Amino acid sequence: MDICFHYSDIEGQKNLLNSLTTLSMDYHELVIVCVGTDRVSGDSLGPLVGTLLLEECRYANVYGTLDRPVHAQNLDVTIDKIKRLHPEAFVIAIDACLGRAMNVEKITFARRALKPGTGVSKTLPEVGNVNIQGIVNIAGFMPQMVIQNTRMNTIYNMAKVISGTLAQMVIAHKNIFPVYKLKQA
Repeated sequence: MDICFHYSDIEGQKNLLNSLTTLSMDYHELVIVCVGTDRVSGDSLGPLVGTLLLEECRYANVYGTLDRPVHAQNLDVTIDKIKRLHPEAFVIAIDACLGRAMNVEKITFARRALKPGTGVSKTLPEVGNVNIQGIVNIAGFMPQMVIQNTRMNTIYNMAKVISGTLAQMVIAHKNIFPVYKLKQA
């Protein structure tokens, strides 16, 4: 079942946490891939989530931060590295996306791989067992221009919610599987 909620909706946050926690319990290792770049405000959601998550959970396996983003140019290499270092991990992919006006500022969760770049007509490899996306602006005419003119306040608020939820899930997972493999990106 997919989840979609406004970032300020506490029940939506709880549902996301419960879904992630339940799904991750079948795996001994977690990897979080935060896709995007800090060079475009609307595409910085992923790297900001990665940075905030590592501030809360230094031991989390996170690929994609403001300092070391995962983007179109290095996504293939990153996916190969994850497959090599974490072959049996539960992979959660995070990205920003464009959507309908009524869905801007909503966070979605889907039990399928992320297809990054589709909103700006890029064909990139899929990543993750599941994905979390933040709808940061309106899809439609001139998506490259729209994504570049997205409010940083929206990105920051969504990133805080997503990273906070992921931190709770990582901590719960570590408490159940205390021999957590530490393989930093």
